[in-house]
Amino acid sequence: MQGKKMRKSSTDKKICGVCGGIAEYFGFDSIWVRLVWAILTLFYGTGILIYIICALIMPDE
Repeated sequence: MQGKKMRKSSTDKKICGVCGGIAEYFGFDSIWVRLVWAILTLFYGTGILIYIICALIMPDE
């Protein structure tokens, strides 16, 4: 049996589909993932770097 894999979303994407893919994987609405990502970027500055790394590492859908 093959497990569920995290992939970039091809239907729910604004830039690269990372937030949409994470939302699909965990079963959340993508707006919540984007909101958390924005908060991480504004308060800690790590959101942009993590997004770029995820965009490079996560496979396409």
